[in-house]
Amino acid sequence: MFQHILLPVDGSELSHKAVSAAIEFARATGARLTPYMCVEEYPYVLSSDSSHEKKEVFRQRVEASARQELSRIESAAALAGVPCTGHVSAAAAPFRGIINAAQDLGSDVIFMASHGRSGISGLLLGSETQKVLTHSTIPVLVFR
Repeated sequence: MFQHILLPVDGSELSHKAVSAAIEFARATGARLTPYMCVEEYPYVLSSDSSHEKKEVFRQRVEASARQELSRIESAAALAGVPCTGHVSAAAAPFRGIINAAQDLGSDVIFMASHGRSGISGLLLGSETQKVLTHSTIPVLVFR
C-alpha cells in the first residue's frame, strides 16, 4: 500500500496525537516515516534595521528547534520499529513546504492533523491541512 509517509508536525497538542497515530499506521503498513517541519523563512528585509537577528543566526535557531522536535518523533518511531528520519525546510507558506517536501522526498502519502475548524472560522482562518488537500497531487490522510 504506502511505502513512505510524510508527517507534517508543528509541535501542537493535536500534532503530538497525530504522531502516535502515524507511527502506528507506518508500523501496520510497513512504511517508513518522515516527520517534517516547515520553518519560517527569514522575516526581515536584509537591508532593514541592523538590530534584527542575522539571517544565518535566525536559520540556525529555528532549524535547531525543529530538529529537537523531530528527534523526539524519531525516538518514538524507533521504539515501535518504524524506520524514521526527520526533515526540515523553510517556506513562505507551510502548505507549500509540505507539498514540496512530499514531492522531493518521494512520499506516497501525507498523514497530517487537522484542527477541525469548520464554517466561517475555517473559511476565514484557512487551514494548512485544507490547503494541502486542495493542492496536493498525492493522497492526504487527515487525522482528527
